[in-house]
Amino acid sequence: MERKPLRNAPAERENEGMLEGRNALAEALKSGRQVDKVFLAEGNTDHTLSRLAAEAAERGAVVVKVDRRKLDKMSLTHAHQGVIAFAAAHEYATLDDVFRLAEERGEALLIVVCDELTDPHNLGAIVRTAECAGAHGVIIPKRRSVSLTSVVAKASAGALEYLPVVRVGNLTAALRELQSRGVWVFGTAADGDVSLYDADLARPSAIVIGNEGVGMSRIVAETCDFKVSIPMKGRISSLNASAAAAILLYEAVRKR
Repeated sequence: MERKPLRNAPAERENEGMLEGRNALAEALKSGRQVDKVFLAEGNTDHTLSRLAAEAAERGAVVVKVDRRKLDKMSLTHAHQGVIAFAAAHEYATLDDVFRLAEERGEALLIVVCDELTDPHNLGAIVRTAECAGAHGVIIPKRRSVSLTSVVAKASAGALEYLPVVRVGNLTAALRELQSRGVWVFGTAADGDVSLYDADLARPSAIVIGNEGVGMSRIVAETCDFKVSIPMKGRISSLNASAAAAILLYEAVRKR
């Protein structure tokens, strides 16, 4: 089946996702643009600004109160008016969108779940590899994770135009929903109880990639059906997150 570009795939420069000041945030919300995160000055007494931040939160944005000096350092215009927001480089999808894509292709679902990745280049590389491997989507959490910034979009080399990315408030709840819909969850771990080559990735599968430094969080690891280990023959004991994702994705391709 020919893959068609997903809707709303803007070509953005590195800093185009930054929105500084009340008017910029207001216009973004008015136009329906997806806002990922809002940094609001602590002690803010501007009612209009508070209303805009509340509206952004209602639409899924994470609102963080910070010292005004942090905003001063972040600002490119030096006229932030107490608020700096970041818009997504691409519209987020839903889990239903991912399942629908797998159904349209007549394939067993294959999805990558990123557990608190913080490096935008890693996330972009994972999105790129997932699309190349024929996966049906990627899931990221709202908090303690990089979102769909312009850096991620650039690192994905255009894959965001074709691959749905789902952003969820509770990663564990999302994994349980996947399980309830017949998907097996495979977490990557050095001490995994199943070898990569023994993991049945031909079945409907979600591959969980942990944080670059500490791996999967405890509660996410406990939710997995299997913890998969990648054979390590050298002296280094771990792989880059995007490399680990690529290895598991293409083992799934081989087995399918």
